[in-house]
Amino acid sequence: MPALPRSTGPWAAALLLACSHTLTPAASPAPATSRVVQAAPLVSAQAHQQFFDQLRSLCGQAFEGRVVQDQPKSGRGFEGRLLMHVRRCSEREIQIPFHVGEDHSRTWIISQTGSGLSLKHDHRKADGRSDASTMYGGHTRDAGWPQLQSFPADPYSQELFLRQGMAASVGNIWQLMIHTELKSFSYRLLRESREFRVDFDLSQPVPPPPAPWGYSD
Repeated sequence: MPALPRSTGPWAAALLLACSHTLTPAASPAPATSRVVQAAPLVSAQAHQQFFDQLRSLCGQAFEGRVVQDQPKSGRGFEGRLLMHVRRCSEREIQIPFHVGEDHSRTWIISQTGSGLSLKHDHRKADGRSDASTMYGGHTRDAGWPQLQSFPADPYSQELFLRQGMAASVGNIWQLMIHTELKSFSYRLLRESREFRVDFDLSQPVPPPPAPWGYSD
């Protein structure tokens, strides 16, 4: 750097100040404060949580059932051994395959959504591909009870039923019931002029069936 003039006039002092600023290293930016990001809590009504926890307590077990209501009789038969298998459970989802004889196409999926509980029916073909009618179901609209939850058909399901010419199913209401004293679990479908119900014996677990179609062991 060239020597500064010896004059002490105002212009020399200004020049000296400018040079000193130029030579001073720029201040380093303050390090960013680290932040811990946590997911929002998944809230639910007490009855929803109690029902979900009761169902999850059965995880890993399989139970045999029987049709106790089928009016009018289903077009598709439910002949053969009926098994429900509480197969996979997490804090937010429970997967329950429903086996009908050698038909392993059905899996019930119960999920906590933050505004209640959802029930979906995952239907698969034998090669694992999704059936044309799949993932229909409903969502709770009230708190329900620790022993019983109702799932009126959701908008996706209603649109699916209409596209498939099943207008009567738009009014479907599914119910899941846990009878603690009777040691039984019930799956029930209701709509105008239709009732279907299967009861499962929770007092006698049975060996688990194979994985449902489209799922791995």
